[in-house]
Amino acid sequence: MKALLVDDHPLILSALQSVIGGLGQDILVEGVDSAAAARERLAADPDVDLVLLDLALGDADGFDLLRELREDYPALPVVVVSASERTSDVIRAIDLGAMGFVPKRSSHAQLTEALQMVMSGGLYVPPMLLGLAPSPSATDDAAAAAPGVETHPLSTVARAEPHQQPGSLDAIGLTPRQSEVLALLLKGLPNKLIARELKLSVETVKDHVAAVLRALGVHTRTQAVLAVSQMTQDGTRRTPG
Repeated sequence: MKALLVDDHPLILSALQSVIGGLGQDILVEGVDSAAAARERLAADPDVDLVLLDLALGDADGFDLLRELREDYPALPVVVVSASERTSDVIRAIDLGAMGFVPKRSSHAQLTEALQMVMSGGLYVPPMLLGLAPSPSATDDAAAAAPGVETHPLSTVARAEPHQQPGSLDAIGLTPRQSEVLALLLKGLPNKLIARELKLSVETVKDHVAAVLRALGVHTRTQAVLAVSQMTQDGTRRTPG
């Protein structure tokens, strides 16, 4: 397994390399300190299995690079590792297709859990975003997110809605096609790419997405990601498709 770390802080980069390299798996870890270096590294060797991305880079906005990586390498999982714990930043990263968000103050055990979950096909969201632990930044102004990016107060995404009751993906009654749509939705693919992947019309995909959201008891794609993430973290350890 090859992991690429993108962080412009030498000490953090070294620490992450040490933690990931010590996970007890066959992991080749390489670190770069800029968006430009990350682009060059992936162009030279696209067979990277995982990217860990800091949001605060000297030569680029981390969200912009995340969007770029999801467009250029749609099958490459990206986990954001950031000093930020703003709910709006977590939501925005997931909206842009990140498969996980790990605050830098997380323990080694939490980082290990996040990486194992992502590499097994799941999604990792900080417990504080799921309402399982308090967050000192839970009341951050959602206006900190970029214009046009959907944001939700913590009380909205973490309240005890139907999808947060004990259950599993098997129990919500998705059809095989809806399960396929959900699997691609969780990878951050827009409707157009889902339609291309499944050889369906965009309108048909929209109908399936709407049905999936209803089945999960949520109203947005981001809430769907959070709902499935909670099911996974609650011990079901199953993902659709």
